[in-house]
Parts: sequence; structure tokens; C-alpha cells
Amino acid sequence: MKDSKKLSLSNQDSLFIEQLNSGTCRDPFAYLGIHSTDTGVIIRSYLPEAISVTVIDQNAHPIKKMEKIDERSVFVTELIGKKTDLSYRLLVEYAHTTIDIEDPYRFQSHITDFDSWLISEGTHIRPYEKLGAHLVTQNEVGGIHFTLWAPNAKRVSVVGDFNFWDGRRHPMRFHPNTGIWDIFIPNAHKNTLYKFEILDNNGQLRLKSDPYAFSAQFRPDTASVASGLPAIVEPDETRRKANAPDQPISIYEVHLGSWRRNLENNYWLNYQEIADELIPYVKDMGFTHIELLPISEFPFDGSWGYQPTGIYAPTSRFGSPDDLRFLISKAHEAGINVILDWVVGHFPTDEHGLGYFDGTHLYEHADPKEGYHQDWNTLIFNYGRNEVHNYLSGNALYWVERFGIDALRVDAVASMIYRDYSRAEGQWIPNQYGGRENLEALEFLRKTNTMLKKEGMGSITIAEESTSFPGVTHPVEHHGLAFDYKWNMGWMNDTLRYMRTDPIYRKYHHNLMTFGMVYQYSEKFMLPLSHDEVVHGKGSLIEKMPGDDWQKFANLRAYYGYMWAYPGKKLLFMGNEFAQRREWNYEESLDWFLLSDDNESNGHKGMLSWIKDLNRLYTQNPALYELDYSPEGFEWLVVDDADQSIFAFERKAKNGQSIIVVSNFTPNPRENYRIGVHRQGQYKEILNSDSMYYMGSNVGNFGYINCDEIPSHNKPYSLNLTLPPLSTIFIIKE
Repeated sequence: MKDSKKLSLSNQDSLFIEQLNSGTCRDPFAYLGIHSTDTGVIIRSYLPEAISVTVIDQNAHPIKKMEKIDERSVFVTELIGKKTDLSYRLLVEYAHTTIDIEDPYRFQSHITDFDSWLISEGTHIRPYEKLGAHLVTQNEVGGIHFTLWAPNAKRVSVVGDFNFWDGRRHPMRFHPNTGIWDIFIPNAHKNTLYKFEILDNNGQLRLKSDPYAFSAQFRPDTASVASGLPAIVEPDETRRKANAPDQPISIYEVHLGSWRRNLENNYWLNYQEIADELIPYVKDMGFTHIELLPISEFPFDGSWGYQPTGIYAPTSRFGSPDDLRFLISKAHEAGINVILDWVVGHFPTDEHGLGYFDGTHLYEHADPKEGYHQDWNTLIFNYGRNEVHNYLSGNALYWVERFGIDALRVDAVASMIYRDYSRAEGQWIPNQYGGRENLEALEFLRKTNTMLKKEGMGSITIAEESTSFPGVTHPVEHHGLAFDYKWNMGWMNDTLRYMRTDPIYRKYHHNLMTFGMVYQYSEKFMLPLSHDEVVHGKGSLIEKMPGDDWQKFANLRAYYGYMWAYPGKKLLFMGNEFAQRREWNYEESLDWFLLSDDNESNGHKGMLSWIKDLNRLYTQNPALYELDYSPEGFEWLVVDDADQSIFAFERKAKNGQSIIVVSNFTPNPRENYRIGVHRQGQYKEILNSDSMYYMGSNVGNFGYINCDEIPSHNKPYSLNLTLPPLSTIFIIKE
């Protein structure tokens, strides 16, 4: 079509051109792209360094050459009689090449008014379906739709491989009612690298990774990767049931970067290699669940993942998001549920991350008394802000729905719910009622847990809460936080303190092993021996035990036996199952060489066999798990023999089946030790931590035990037992 007239430069043109060139345009869609006129349409494009531009149709036939109305690379043309639904492309000539491109400014937003309302209100259940980078097709053209929340920015551009990382080329559309920016980049490909260039509230340029990125570059690079939203993982009734309070839950806690490494170069295994090696091992050991230390993208290896910069992106250290999904699916195929350490209490200050995102304290509190963690040099989320609440709660469902995660273990809950956490007087700001509770964080936890119970396909949440905050596992209608389980940090601290004590002095600390029953039924507790107990100079569990080497192993076996028998679900950090001697080091593999044939007599193989047999006994006997949270499931048989450091109790199932457990925490064997029992009959010792199979001294009852009609401990019958040194034994009635 022949030009009909020379286009003149209007005041509107001058204003927009100046804004585009200076990178301050908040509303590029109002000027660029295709717009109606009285006689047809006008098309404008801003293409830095372009020499000429021609509008072409979908068959690459020229429609009209555009006029360069400003030396700053703004091109304009009018088309008489055309409408805004015209499908056109641009043929752009540069100094050394000519390319055929789609005009991103002719495409509409995929953010609806309803989406905007829900995100602003903080009630969008799946905000990740709209925010971030999505592989979509618009008007039969494939590409990526980029969306970002940055309400106080003066301008936001998406930059990446597709535009030479030039923030002038793709300024985004601003939605003033919500603070959301978006743009569709046609023909942008899957796995392209991108970031957001933000002209912030103070006029400073910031280059930020996408908070909703589904994948990210391997550190030290920090670009987001447009990998696309993973497909939904269908729920499974067996997996749902395995999380229930009346089921056996024995968790193997794993740091993927150091469980096992490549022997040749000490480098990480990838997700698929981990799946091939870890899953069969966990299955053989009899654990029911795996708990993964945080796997959201994080910049610093030494944080172990507890300082994430991209909570929607699985770390690229071990492979792609699909590779992680493969690992999780392999666990599910083996009948093992997967728990994810979920970190929503804080985030690091790295420049490419969430901090001071648009020139304001967008994700964090502005006042450091509320928004800065002194212990960890991190920032604290502003849970009272709707969009922040939505960002975090949506992430919980994302891991469950898109990766098949069966449970979230919420890290550092105490730091979230107390405003004075690790702060001296005057260093914290009370809530609106003058109290120390973080009311917004509490509301966030309640709403997220409630949402997951409704939408989360049977997933559960577990609180690492180190105080006695009431009602952590109680329902919201009873003023609780609605977690499914809570780590029993008190039990862990008390019992480890007891086990560290030389046996000669344990009689003075007898209550440390029994006090947990005072509050046992106040929450649904999980018994954790986690990574926190074997780092930062605390030494390994085996080295916490007193005595010579034989006694160390015997003490630890007895302790594990007591723990597996005690009410509450179990958690054990990797390496402790074979009594690794040195403290855990995230930069190295576990000391698997301790299990070699050369070390057959030193107890490590015996410890591994003991844990394996404990898991087998535990998962096969409902008495040890069905009534964990009911007083009917537990009875002390011997609770007051402090002088001999002996404990005996009975665990019971719903059908009345029971197991008697007796622990002797001194190195002295006890002959003719009588305990009272309710029922007459023949009893049998079924597991003994002192067995020769576990490298013990092989003292015990060797099978069947006669029940005498001799009253003892206020019971009509009694058993006359031999108690091995530093041992726990399990007895059933035949």
C-alpha cells in the first residue's frame, strides 16, 4: 500500500518517545501496537537500532512500510479501513540482518479482572497459574506471558535472551488497580533465560529474578528460566492414608547434596542418580517417608537451602524440575511419601532476590525491628500484606499439586509467630494489643493449613516449633494453628541430655526420660533427631554417648529402641542410622566406608541392622503407632526405678494387641528383674538391642518368658527378666 501522507510528530508522540527512550514509560500499550483511528488503525513500534520496518501479513506479504518519525527508532504507519483484530507481523531491517517478528504490543493481557481482584485480596488459591512466566498461545502464536507484581515501580521491562537483555525493548503493561505488570513475548521459547528490569520507586534500576520463576540458573548466575508450569500430579489414596495419625511414620531426613556423592570428583549426584540410589536404600531400611532439606533455589551452599531466593524453583544443583518430579515419583512407586522442608519464615538479602524489590519494602517489613533477622542476616516476610500472604500460601499448594509432595515441614515456626524471637527488650515492636505474638503470621499459618486441608489432596503440614505455644496441632475452630504434627523439641532436648550423662549419674536425671508423658497428649508430636543435632560443633549422635566405644554404640542402640517405642512419629537424620562418627559436613558425602567389610566388628553395621529391624518391628505392629495420640495407647509399667535407671512401659493397639518395652540405661546387666503385667500367658522377647547381630554382648531372655502368678507393680502377674547392659528389649504376649 502506498503512503498517502507524511506523518507528523505530535505532542503525544514526543512524550511517549521520550519515556520509551529514557526507560520511564509505565503504559507502553497505550502508545505502541495497533490502535483504532477514525479511518482505520495506526501501528507504532519502538525498535532500537532498527533501520527500517515493514508491516507484513501472516503470509509474509508486505502491507505497508512504516515511517521512522524519530531518530530514536520509533516507527509508525496508518492503515486505512483496517481493524484492531488485524493479524500482522513486522519485518525489521538491522545493519547486518533482517528479521521477521511478531509485535508483542498487539497481544492482550491474560490477567482477568477476577484474577486481579483475588490476588489483591490475597485469596487467589493458585496465583502461580497467573504470575511468573507461562508458555501460552495467543492468536495462534506461541510464546511466553510474563507477569510481575511490583506496584511501586516506575517502569518494568522483561529482559532476556530474546531481546539482548535490553530494558528498552519490552516495557510491560501496568495494571494500576493491582500493581501487576505483564506482557506476552511471542515466539519466546521454553527454557529461555529472563529477568525483570525495574526502574524502582526511587529512580534506581534493579535487575530482579522472578519471584514466581519455576526454574532458575545454577549459582552464581541468577537468571530465571522459563521452564513452564509443571503438570498436576494426581493424588493417591494410599499416599493420603500413609500420613494419618494412626499409621506408622518413620522419616529419613536427607540433604541431597551430601547423602552420597560421586566418588571420582566429590561432585553431587543428580536427581535421577539420587533416585536410583536413595530410594532403594530407604525402602530396604524400612523408612516410610523421606524428608528433603529445602530444595527451593538458594544462592549459598552453606545455608543448606534454608535461605531460598526462589521458592517456586527447584534448585538446579541436581537437575531440572522434571528431574525432581522423577525422583518424587520413584519414591511414590516404592511406597515412600516425600516431605519437603518449607522455608517461609525469612529470605536472604541477595540483590537479585525479594529484598527492596521495587524500591520499597514490598515483601519484607520496613522497620528492621519487624523485618530483619539478626541471627541469620535475613529479611522477614510481611505476612499482613495480601499479596505476600498469597505468594507464600500459593507456594504450599504448588509443591503439593505440581510435584506430588505429600507433606510440608514448616521451618522455624517459632521465629515466625513471636515478634520478640531472639530479640532483646527494645528491639521488637509489640502487636496491636501490646503482645509478643505475630498475629499476621499466625493468621497466615491458619489460613494456609486450612487451605491445604481443602485443596491439598491429602497433604499434611508439620511444625518445627520449639516453644510451648498452645494449640499448634489443634483445629482452627479451637483456636489452633491446624498443623497435623509438631516436632517435640522438648523430648529431644531432655532425652539427649539424659543420654549424654554418665550412667552412674543418670539416676539423678531420671525425670528427663519421663517428663514428656506429662504433655504427650497436648499436641500430635513427632520425635525428631534432625540435622540440627549434628552440626555447629554439637558432634555426632554416637559421640554424644558416654563411655568407651562399645558403650557408645550400646547407649545409642538403647536410645533408638526407646525412641521407636515411645509414642510419636519418628524422624532420623541421614548418617545416624549407621552412627557416623564425625559431625555432618554438607560439602562431603556421608562416611559410607564405615560400613565396609573391614569395619565389621566396630558396630556401624550392627547399628544399621538395628535401625532396619526397628523400622520393621514398628511398621508391622500397630501397638507401636495406632494410638500415639491417645492415653489408651500407653501405660508405664516401671517408671520409678531411678536407682537402676530402668524404664518399662506397654504400648497398645486399637484391638488390644500390645508390646512391652524395657530399657536399662546402665552398663550393669540385671538378673531376675521382675515387672508386673496385666495378663497371664506366655511372653516372648522379639527384639533386643544387645543381640550379637547388632554387635552387642548377647545377653537377654533368648525367646520365651514364663509369666508368674506373682503380683508386682500393682499387677496380678509378673515377668522375671534378664535385662542386658545398656539395652532396650521388646516383648510380646504370644
